[in-house]
Amino acid sequence: MTDVDAHTVLDRPTMTVTVEGYVATMTLNRPETMNAFDEAVHDDFLATVDALRTLDVRAAVLASTGKVFSAGGDFDFMLQAHHDLQFLLRHVDVGRNLVLTLLEVPYPIVAAVQGPAIGLGATVVLACDAVVASRNVVIADPHVRVGLAAGDGGCLFWPQHVGMLLARRYLLTGDRLDAERCYQLGLVSDLVDEPADVLPAASALAERMAALPPLAVQGTKRALANVMRMRAGEVLDLAFAAEVTSVRSDDLPEAIAAIREKRPPTYRGR
Repeated sequence: MTDVDAHTVLDRPTMTVTVEGYVATMTLNRPETMNAFDEAVHDDFLATVDALRTLDVRAAVLASTGKVFSAGGDFDFMLQAHHDLQFLLRHVDVGRNLVLTLLEVPYPIVAAVQGPAIGLGATVVLACDAVVASRNVVIADPHVRVGLAAGDGGCLFWPQHVGMLLARRYLLTGDRLDAERCYQLGLVSDLVDEPADVLPAASALAERMAALPPLAVQGTKRALANVMRMRAGEVLDLAFAAEVTSVRSDDLPEAIAAIREKRPPTYRGR
């Protein structure tokens, strides 16, 4: 650990960023909503990641509070997007910028995953350079289960981590994977026993990266990120376009109503 005191450099309503030595830690702070991505979290997360690019640090940790890393998309947010095209298009731009901005951070980001990471929560985890998770964690991208195409980055990141066949299998079902299976497949790089172990382990890994020659680390990160940017050019616009179409369909409110009412859904495909 560095002997420099930690200090807060950004304090948004749903996120904070602290810096200690050469490591920044950004933390989702909405445990009461399971850190779901509503409008406020979308905007704060984008502003936070954008701020990371300007900090004089050499590594970062992405952490969360509460028992859930992130439950993914907020249902009321999705329904508002279903009814309001301008709202939807604005947040498609926010989502695309979020993914691309994560790829542009010039130094490594270590995800500290202490609980389930679902949907967009899984996407931001898989956009990081290392993933430390505890054995209670599950990761899933269940877009299709709520009537959505996996447009926010799932079709970009899952194939890079698990290969195309397994990406198809899990994105087309929305099935969950437990932490051990995630570790075996490459969705998790470092596995620890308890949720309380996650942040210390992630911080230690980030500090190891920050202690290495920065030009070497950042050059390696830049080359690896370029692979993802090239893949993003192939898939991201099409995936977001498919998500826009699916958000506007009748299947989205039906899926959400069925989940809330605990009944079988009836999908119409339009």
